Amino acid sequence: MKSSVNLAAIALSLLLSACSYIGGAVRGTPSELDVIAGTDAKRLIEFAFADLEQANILDHHVHVFGLGTGGDTGAFANPNIYRPITHPFKYIQFRIYKHAAGIKDEDNADREYIQRLVALARTIKRHGKYLLLPFDKTFNVDGTVNLEKTAFYVPNEYVFSLSEEFPDVFIPAMSVHPYRHDAIQTLEKWASRGAHYLKWLPNVMGIDPSDPRIDPFYRKMVELGVALLTHVGEDQALEGVDDQSLGNPLHLRRPLDLGVKVIAAHCASLGKDKDLDDPRKPKVDNFDLFMRLMDERKYEGLLFGEISATTFVNRRPEILLTLLERSDIHHRLVNGSDYPLPAINILISTRRLMQHGLLTPDQREALNTIYGFNPLLFDFVLKRVLSHPDTGQRFASSVFERHSALP
Repeated sequence: MKSSVNLAAIALSLLLSACSYIGGAVRGTPSELDVIAGTDAKRLIEFAFADLEQANILDHHVHVFGLGTGGDTGAFANPNIYRPITHPFKYIQFRIYKHAAGIKDEDNADREYIQRLVALARTIKRHGKYLLLPFDKTFNVDGTVNLEKTAFYVPNEYVFSLSEEFPDVFIPAMSVHPYRHDAIQTLEKWASRGAHYLKWLPNVMGIDPSDPRIDPFYRKMVELGVALLTHVGEDQALEGVDDQSLGNPLHLRRPLDLGVKVIAAHCASLGKDKDLDDPRKPKVDNFDLFMRLMDERKYEGLLFGEISATTFVNRRPEILLTLLERSDIHHRLVNGSDYPLPAINILISTRRLMQHGLLTPDQREALNTIYGFNPLLFDFVLKRVLSHPDTGQRFASSVFERHSALP
């Protein structure tokens, strides 16, 4: 028994020691890139920004993380992530995220996270704005809060304070759980403060987007001109997912039919779910269900796809190839980084993208150089230079700018 415990402890120790590499292969500070980068990397960066207006560039998907340390932020994470023995996988996941985000001192975690993010953004010479995402607590359908199932909490107040502190970098979104008793009042409050986007992660927050009880909330969103940015498809970013079926793209028919503008994060690029349009309810790729909605003319101007994470190794390359090829929907795609995920080294493989013909060897080498110093810039440049191996089609420039039909 004792030897088994020792072996488990050794295995956990080895895994934890690997977290610093898995959670970010950092070669230097963001400011050092300009000195270290060779001609190819500089040319690639210049190409990425060449036909874009800086004032219009917008990253629609940037997370805030907090432990409630390093400032009066009000943020917190579920205590289970700190328990390496009882919840080892959650703890390892937390350590990976911590390293990816540049957090070295947990007693100053919230401030270190923001300082790293701001440094990454500000050292991009022509950076645009970054939509900063709060994250509401989980609520039961009766309106009571469920802290046990709350993965983490980032208050709207905190995100707004960061946007006021760093107005050259951030735009605030809001997160309001539709089951809370004061959902509509809270929605009105933050909309009046200037939040035009509302963030959900249904799989983790326990939200069914097709629930008719949410209809009054949706109608208020339409009235206020607030767009819904929601995770769609399977979620693998957080341990303790409440229900993966809540990420089914077809659940979005309800808000769309009520006139809500919806941005489907990641273009539903992960997992399978029931085809609710088929009486037999077969399992279908979530991406295919998303594309079905995109191809319905009645959702033109209402449904948009957000391309964060589509380049990650846990996505099928066919998804990225399809999105590049479908230039007819590029005017309905928007960019997002899903930071800090691009800083998790294990999710990134430029070799794989090159093998599928999406990058040239020279582009891969230059991108690898950029990644070691600024994963946020890397994510942007990567998506700008990706091209379809048969047609040479790249994502349209409009994907990386503010959309005229969105707030």
